[in-house]
Amino acid sequence: MSRIDFHVHVSDKLAYSCRLLRKACLSGARVAVVAEPEVLVALDELLWQFSPVEFVPHCRAGASEAALAASPIVLNLGRDVPAGFEAFERLIDVVAAGDDEVTAGRGRWKHYVALGHSPEKHQPGPSKGAP
Repeated sequence: MSRIDFHVHVSDKLAYSCRLLRKACLSGARVAVVAEPEVLVALDELLWQFSPVEFVPHCRAGASEAALAASPIVLNLGRDVPAGFEAFERLIDVVAAGDDEVTAGRGRWKHYVALGHSPEKHQPGPSKGAP
């Protein structure tokens, strides 16, 4: 059964995700990111600008399906439950602080619980804001 982590009440979802991806990269982990196309484009652009001294390697899904298949972790930045999330060892779901985001996040949480999962909630502290 997949481990599911919810990072909730995140002030800047894309910047927070860049930090998560950098941390995963430094640990040697491979992560597939799912979201709406416009979110993926914005994340791609931010990853190129994120840190002038570090590069977070990444590719788009169409670039290499094998790269996605080799990823044990999926990072969900989208509004819906990622299709096939059960195939991953771990799911990280990032929920921004806005009302619409929180409502969608609660729906995903309930979906995972209904499937028998026990999601774990993580909330960045006021001074942390980064994983």
